[in-house]
Amino acid sequence: MSTSNLTWGAPRIRNELAKVGIEIAVSTVSRYMVRSRKPPSPTWRAFLENHVKDLVALDFFAVPTATFGVLFGFLVLAYDRRRVLHFNVTANPSAEWTTRQVIQAFPDETAPRFLVRDRDKIYSERFRRVIDILGIEEVVTAARSPWQNPYVERLIGSLRRECLDYVIVFDELHFLRVLARYFEYYHRSRCHLSLAGDAPEPRLAQGPELGSVVELPEVGGLHHRCWRRHFTLGWAIRKDVRRRTYSLVVTSTPEMRTSWLADAMDLVSSAFPRSG
Repeated sequence: MSTSNLTWGAPRIRNELAKVGIEIAVSTVSRYMVRSRKPPSPTWRAFLENHVKDLVALDFFAVPTATFGVLFGFLVLAYDRRRVLHFNVTANPSAEWTTRQVIQAFPDETAPRFLVRDRDKIYSERFRRVIDILGIEEVVTAARSPWQNPYVERLIGSLRRECLDYVIVFDELHFLRVLARYFEYYHRSRCHLSLAGDAPEPRLAQGPELGSVVELPEVGGLHHRCWRRHFTLGWAIRKDVRRRTYSLVVTSTPEMRTSWLADAMDLVSSAFPRSG
């Protein structure tokens, strides 16, 4: 009990033991307690776990082009469900450009509580003022410690291993298209160990009663999503508050009616009524 609760003293342990029917003196507890060699303090891992729903992280990564140039990708990642909130590409990153990306990533009072970043000089005084205005508290990692920003570093590594290592980037527009296709696959199809084998946008399990398994190519055929042949398709309207947009997305439930296309048109008509 003393090793599981580092901040507990002998009286508290004695009282807790008494609640489970174990009567013991405080002096006995004090004698057999495991002593910590240093004062207990929250670890970095504990901080991440305690605030995972309030944390976002951002980072840059570089990609060479077919013309021997270098393009820079920018990512904003929400720790909760590992969702990519914003991404963009530039050939000339600057403090002003980075500040503008953060403003675009958090519209309409959607700013998180904490923002994890490294010590890159591109995060200028103006960047810090904007972060303060948005009500975000910066968590700056130690120098040369990428492990303190693990989730975004892992995402960049996965992006390279699963996509960019197999693609020759031509220009900024091409790079944006590649990222858009990968992140669509990443959110809707890619399974994550940290999410108990689910995707950032949860996927429904499909049983064998729905027919044989077919493969749907994604990211230009680099990856494939498995799908049961007779899994009924349906449509739904999703509102993205962060980007102030609506999108028509595919949902999957075996009980949905086969007239899903007519239902989809009704949903579209109700979501986007004609003016006049």
